[in-house]
Amino acid sequence: MKIDAENYEKIWESVLQSLRLTLSEATFNGYLRKTILLEIRESGERLVAEVGCSSIFIKNTLDQRHFGQMAEELTRVMGKKCELVLVVKEKGQEKTNGELPLFNETKTKVEEGKRSNLRTDYTFDNYAVGGSNQMAFAAAQAIARKPGSSYNPLFIYGGVGVGKTHLMQAIGHKCLEGGEAPVWFCSGEEFTNDLVEAIRFKTTEKVRNKYRRVKVLMVDDVQFIAGKPTIQEEFFHTFNAILREGGQVIMTSDRPPEEITKLEERLRSRFGAGLIVDIGEPDFELKTAILLIKAKQRNLNLPMDAAQTIAENIEGVRELEGFLLKVATDAEMRNESITKSRVEEILKIKKNVHSEVRVVTPNEVFGVVGNFYGIGVTQLKGERRTKTIVWPRQILMYILRFDLKLPLDEVGRLIGGRDHTTVMHGSEKVSLELETNQNLKRELLEIKKKIFTTT
Repeated sequence: MKIDAENYEKIWESVLQSLRLTLSEATFNGYLRKTILLEIRESGERLVAEVGCSSIFIKNTLDQRHFGQMAEELTRVMGKKCELVLVVKEKGQEKTNGELPLFNETKTKVEEGKRSNLRTDYTFDNYAVGGSNQMAFAAAQAIARKPGSSYNPLFIYGGVGVGKTHLMQAIGHKCLEGGEAPVWFCSGEEFTNDLVEAIRFKTTEKVRNKYRRVKVLMVDDVQFIAGKPTIQEEFFHTFNAILREGGQVIMTSDRPPEEITKLEERLRSRFGAGLIVDIGEPDFELKTAILLIKAKQRNLNLPMDAAQTIAENIEGVRELEGFLLKVATDAEMRNESITKSRVEEILKIKKNVHSEVRVVTPNEVFGVVGNFYGIGVTQLKGERRTKTIVWPRQILMYILRFDLKLPLDEVGRLIGGRDHTTVMHGSEKVSLELETNQNLKRELLEIKKKIFTTT
């Protein structure tokens, strides 16, 4: 089996597209986005793939956390057992001494976007606007027209997959079109990693130049720096340096500044000096629009009724993308077009034999979760806080809140009279863990099958 080198980029892009759907945006951008497939060679009945990483820190992290996922996805794409070998080699050797390129050459928009760490598809043209994100969208457009003059800094917060990163990067693309350079996007985790490596190798000044010389700095998941005094100190001075030179700072987080624990008060004050705006969960109309946009990007013919059926049954935006990929793969394998009836077949877990909505009661959820973890309902509702009981209790909170759509107060009442903040903390803890824990994803899928599948 001979693999042409010119196909490496296409193969690895397929792997990355699948991994993007299962990992958080911060993890993907911080560790996987800049990896490159260097070589695939045969070794007996298996393939050996050499993958380049931009630093030893990233290589070690991928080895420890995501090696199995990467190998599994590559095996799926290649249709043959693959083993990975991770090496330190940058993508096209784009960086020079760790400094940010200053765009002093004529480049295409795509090249400039990549050099700024931006995804090519995260633009205003591909961003669907609805009631939940209208204010954030208006603020983003105002900043893109004249960065540094209003809403500075801009702080966008909201749940996972609601479009915070997309909107922020859209500002970056628009600023590049307007001649604003340099522009730089990074995650809070990437900023932290850069500084840790700089301290380790005594290259702090180069990292400072990388971040402080930009015109527009965009930091995703800024809550990651909380609780890290040295990182917060550096970010504070970077923040001030950019604003002092008339630059623009844009940040995203999963919560507003006042709710980020262990965030220094001076940073909380700086973040609140501009505009703080939230993006809520998308409604039915917005989810339908997102699906149609994503389908167009993939050159898929997705009928309106099929898109509406998906939007009615799938909640999160990332889940929408994942299901769309599943539908597209199914249509390609069958060599058929996408139809509403086929979408309903794939969504059959949500239906009973009469194609009616499966109605689930809270008592059923209690029973399934309790049986799955070997815990009685009384214990789930009780006061004991041992790990073997607390975690299943939080799983229960998550399902009641996000799958049964019960209000926080009602969930708390059902689980032994707990207050809404306890329910919020417990269910969101599960949400965060789902971003990186594949075992938990499998567990939750099994639990939901038992709850929602009619026997």
